Amino acid sequence: MSRSESPLVREPSPDEGYTYMHRAFLQAFITHNVLTAENIKPILASIMTAHTASPSDPNRPWTPGDVTPPILTSTIQTVNAKLEPYDLEIRSQKSQHPPRSTVYALVNKTSDSLTQLATKFSAAEIAYIRRVLDYMFDTNNSRTREVCAIRHSEASQLARVRRTTRHSQPHVPDNDDEDDSPPQHQDTGISIQEADNLLSTLVSQSFFQKSHAGYYSLAPRALMELRAYLKETYNEPASAADGEDAVVRIRDCEGCRDIVTHGVRCDNRDCGVRWHDACANAFYAGRRRQGGRGCPTCGTECSGQVFVGERADRVAGNSRRSAVQREQDGEE
Repeated sequence: MSRSESPLVREPSPDEGYTYMHRAFLQAFITHNVLTAENIKPILASIMTAHTASPSDPNRPWTPGDVTPPILTSTIQTVNAKLEPYDLEIRSQKSQHPPRSTVYALVNKTSDSLTQLATKFSAAEIAYIRRVLDYMFDTNNSRTREVCAIRHSEASQLARVRRTTRHSQPHVPDNDDEDDSPPQHQDTGISIQEADNLLSTLVSQSFFQKSHAGYYSLAPRALMELRAYLKETYNEPASAADGEDAVVRIRDCEGCRDIVTHGVRCDNRDCGVRWHDACANAFYAGRRRQGGRGCPTCGTECSGQVFVGERADRVAGNSRRSAVQREQDGEE
């Protein structure tokens, strides 16, 4: 029997339905939270060997190379069909940081996914997570400085409630409030040690990621799970009545259409084009014959040196230090 005819390497038929193989595959996601394509292949090969190995050929196990994209896609589709009633789904997204590996995660599909963390964390801890998100996507995300991340020192300062944030505004009753309304939760904050422990837990659960420079940002799992929540919370539609323009703090990549929290932006500050590094490189590499690196929307020459993510903060910091140094040199 040829390799292509071997029952060990055939693609499972959709008619086979949800089997032990799919249950074992789902258990891998429940155990690991997040898996890359390279993680999945040996796991699925082992599961397939146990599920479909022929007694007549026990020495021919599946290998990671046998797990082709169609087999992986078919397996995920079958599992997702079973997860549909539970608002869960296995999703995939390219990592924003090199190497740009495909990341798969079991995520909650509900729009307010952040509230699902209440099953794992206290009300005070959830309030702290919201303050951290506010800092990432509001305070640290301006027209001229799209950092979309937070330094450890900044995250520590948010442990205690020191100011009003998007999610920490006190409830003010009006005349229409019922007299017997339940009391609102008073956010008293958490200790710095508790905040550090919580950040470490979120990193270990692949919800946050921490860079070598000490910046926390959302990991691919969180970007997949919180996509709707982030856009609903931090993007503001235009208001014709008030004459206010739309405010867009959460932007998608011009290439892959996933959220950008680490990448580059058009040099024109008024342009909404954002790219992941790899997506920008692929786009402009395909246009080399046309010459230049013109923005596909506004035509501005894109230098690739106007950043989104922690690099925007470091560049701004270097610029501030250079300005101070120039001023000091002038005084001398």
